[in-house]
Amino acid sequence: MFRAVHRIQPAIGDSQVGTRAEALASRIEQGAAGLASYVEKLSDSEWKTPINPERDGRPLNVVVHHVASVYPVEVQLAQAVGSGKDMSEVTWDVVKNMNAEHATTNAGISKADALALLRKNSGEAATAVRAMTDQQLDTAAPFGLSFNAPVTAQFVLEDHAVRHSWHHLARIKETLGK
Repeated sequence: MFRAVHRIQPAIGDSQVGTRAEALASRIEQGAAGLASYVEKLSDSEWKTPINPERDGRPLNVVVHHVASVYPVEVQLAQAVGSGKDMSEVTWDVVKNMNAEHATTNAGISKADALALLRKNSGEAATAVRAMTDQQLDTAAPFGLSFNAPVTAQFVLEDHAVRHSWHHLARIKETLGK
């Protein structure tokens, strides 16, 4: 099995340290703010609407809290990859089980509590990402959620911490039709 750690070269013209980390952190904040802004306006009945019923049917309140609660995990995974650690043990089955347990534990989460956690954890995630160096962002290691392909820490951030709020907001809008 492939276990080598790889580093890619920064793009030509990428001479400012922290520019990419800042951009990634800003995208995390933007996605979380967009999700928060949208769900703040929802009624109490909309807040409990099942999202993606054909998949797992978690209610909207649980999905928003889920996004908020996994920011620390997503950033820790990227930091681990950024240090060259093999993260092949993180599989979709692990995620599925974590999501199911989270849904059961947080079925009654309030809008205020979910939004407070979303703001707190997205802010802390952005701060942690801002501290990452270009070398960390460029480091690649096997990653289970990418079928053990050696992906960079930047990719892990983009595919998880950055994309996550956007992905669920799109699903919420699709479900609610607005």
